[in-house]
Order: sequence, then C-alpha cells, then structure tokens
Amino acid sequence: MTIKRKYHHGALKEALVEAALELIAEGGLASLSLTEAAKRVGVTAAAPYRHFASRDELLNEVARRGFLSFGERIEKAWDEGRPDAATAMWRMCASYLAFAREEPGLYSAMFGSVATLSTEASADAADHALDILWRSVVAYLQQRGAPAQGARKLALQLWALAHGVAMLSISGHLDAAKGLDPVPVLDGSVRNLMEAAVRRAETAQG
Repeated sequence: MTIKRKYHHGALKEALVEAALELIAEGGLASLSLTEAAKRVGVTAAAPYRHFASRDELLNEVARRGFLSFGERIEKAWDEGRPDAATAMWRMCASYLAFAREEPGLYSAMFGSVATLSTEASADAADHALDILWRSVVAYLQQRGAPAQGARKLALQLWALAHGVAMLSISGHLDAAKGLDPVPVLDGSVRNLMEAAVRRAETAQG
C-alpha cells in the first residue's frame, strides 16, 4: 500500500527526496521514478519537475545526501586517528559496514552507478568521503614508519574490500546468524591488507 506523505508548502523538494529514499529502501533502485515519488508525496505527476528535470537528477540528489551522511559517519568514527591509527581504522571500517547494513537502499543508490555522481555536488560529496579513507591509510603507514607513497592506491584497495563485504552482507551472503559474520571478515581482510603493505615497505627499505 502506498502511503501519501504530507509536506509543508515550499518543501516539495525535501518531500520528494524522502519519498525517493523510501522507494529505494522498499524496492531497490528499479522502483524509483518521479511518478512514484509524486504518488508517495501526494502531488500530481508534473509537480516533481519543478525541482528535478529527470529521475537521474533526483537520484543524484539522493546520492549527494547519502555521501554527506556517510562521510560524516566514517569521519566521526575515524576521530582524527585517536587513540592510534590502527584502532581508528578498524573502528572506521566497522562504521562503514554498519552504514551499508542500516541503509541498504541508500547505499545502493550511492554506489549503484557512477552516473549518480554526474553532478559536481554529488561528486564532491563522494570525493570527500573517500578522501577520509585515504587520510586514514596515510596515518596508518606513517605510524608504522612506512612511507606514504602509494597510499591512494592502497586506499582504493581498502574501499574495494569494504564495499565488497558490505554488498555481500546486504545481499545476505554474509550473515552472522548463519555463522558468517561480516564484521570479522572485513576486520581481518583490512588488517591483512595493511600489514602486507607495511611488510612490502620494510622489504623495499631493507
């Protein structure tokens, strides 16, 4: 059953974004359209076009807000690398996974296609979030006495690990109830990745 939400005059854009989030959470990206968002809000099919020229524009705004929230969350977990970079990194990765599991629809909208980052605002929000991963890698390497050269490539590998485990968790392939807890899977994978990077650096310096 579709529940129409009320919105205050002048707040249609916000109501449409909220409706889009609900639609994605309930039925995935395929369920999102301007028409369905309009129905959810309780306005005419033409009304959304005052704010969004297309479904893609609405999805861009959803992704932008998602990355802003995501960035704030992992940055808070990173906490400037306190009490040490390793502890903060494990905490940040756990926060990354928790966000994806708590907001699967939003997470899918953010990472489902690079097209959702076609606007400068959404791309900037995504870059900021991913830059936090890069800064954490740099801090970890420096704390271990390893050069930060190649840190951005390592950050991309960290992102790939976190994203892969998050998607496996969202899809149900990794489920703690089945003895396949995604938290230690991600934690162990990240630890192995970072330790391997430090060993390579030590060998190169050797």
